[in-house]
Amino acid sequence: MRIRCKVALIAACCGLFLLLYFLGGNAADDPLLRQVGEEGEEDDGQPFSSRSDYRSDVAAKFARKSSEEIRVRVVVEKQDKKSINGGGSERRPSRRKAFPRRTEEVMHLAVVACGDRLDETLTMLKSALLFSLKKIQFHIFAEDLLASLFEERLNQWPRSVSAQFKYSMYPISFSVGNADEWKKLFKPCAAQRLFLPVILKEVDSLLYVDTDVLFLRPMDDLWSLLKSFNGTQLAAMAPEHEVPKIGWYSRFARHPFYGVTGVNSGVMLMNLTRIRSRLFKNSLIPAGLPWEDLLHPLYQKYKNHITWGDQDLLNIIFHYNPECLFIFPCQWNYRPDHCMYGSNCKGAEEEGVSILHGNRGVFHDNKQPAFKVVYDAIRDFPFEDNMFQSLFYPVQTRFLDTVHTLCGRIPHVFLKQIERTMRKVFEDKVVRHVRPRK
Repeated sequence: MRIRCKVALIAACCGLFLLLYFLGGNAADDPLLRQVGEEGEEDDGQPFSSRSDYRSDVAAKFARKSSEEIRVRVVVEKQDKKSINGGGSERRPSRRKAFPRRTEEVMHLAVVACGDRLDETLTMLKSALLFSLKKIQFHIFAEDLLASLFEERLNQWPRSVSAQFKYSMYPISFSVGNADEWKKLFKPCAAQRLFLPVILKEVDSLLYVDTDVLFLRPMDDLWSLLKSFNGTQLAAMAPEHEVPKIGWYSRFARHPFYGVTGVNSGVMLMNLTRIRSRLFKNSLIPAGLPWEDLLHPLYQKYKNHITWGDQDLLNIIFHYNPECLFIFPCQWNYRPDHCMYGSNCKGAEEEGVSILHGNRGVFHDNKQPAFKVVYDAIRDFPFEDNMFQSLFYPVQTRFLDTVHTLCGRIPHVFLKQIERTMRKVFEDKVVRHVRPRK
């Protein structure tokens, strides 16, 4: 009996313990459920009617809240990606420092054309475009009758070629002195080159060439010589001759000239900014004179003693200011004088002709057929055609008919730079843009 009482007492204690456990557990859960319930009440403030409904709605609320957080996070991430990739109307500031965009350098080329020099000038401009790499700004000074013809012909060039240059047309004008005298100084309008620093006030540097010039090498290479100028140099030209004994200035000049043989102005590289800002020593007054104020008095003093017009005036100026002149080698201004008395331009023998200067009219007669062969080939070359097939090989073949002449005996002098330049242009403009196959 006692044993049964003890068992019943133990069972009752266990039951009481279990009852208290469950009651205590539910009481502990209620505050959390009530807290969630307060967050999960509907907008009208009414509680849910049953615990099952209550729990299901809480789950739904959490699901909606989680989906909204995910949606917001996705939108933010998309906006971040747009800001990184450059998309969207608003860009977040980048932490990476951006390098400033470099402005492409443009070369400036000037020429003066009067009379019947239209085709000759266009052939010169064509040669500059065929071989050069950077873009070129042409400054063309021409008589009114030629100006419209230049515009018409230049606008007919292919679009791919037109993308490589821009041009500006200028009338023939002289800021000081008698215009008719300047026009008749030497060749028609040639004296215009003396006034380029005065007219082109917005241009810093410039390459001037005569109309009877052909580029057989990129103008870029000559343009780069501007960086070789020292602190006093402001212009660059080639010697008039390599051998003083047969040079014109050293034998016949009746006025001062530069150096031993004088200089030739058919190819003239100029830093116009320096020219405009310098006072030039002279034989007129003890003090220096600005470029524009120097030209007319100098012409008045020497006009009865000069033969080659504006070139003689340049020689006089640089005679008194030799520190202002940079001399580049003869292959940059190769003329018949360099081969008609025997080859006397060592630079051309070693590297080939860089600029061919057909003075004395040799591009248009048969006195120096080696010069005419090159001119005819460039004039007749169709833009965008194969340069080796339609330019180099015809020149090479036609040179066989010139070997009986003094200049024709040295074909490598005329052809070496053409071939080298065409290979360089092909590599720079074509090969380096072709992506290697994977």
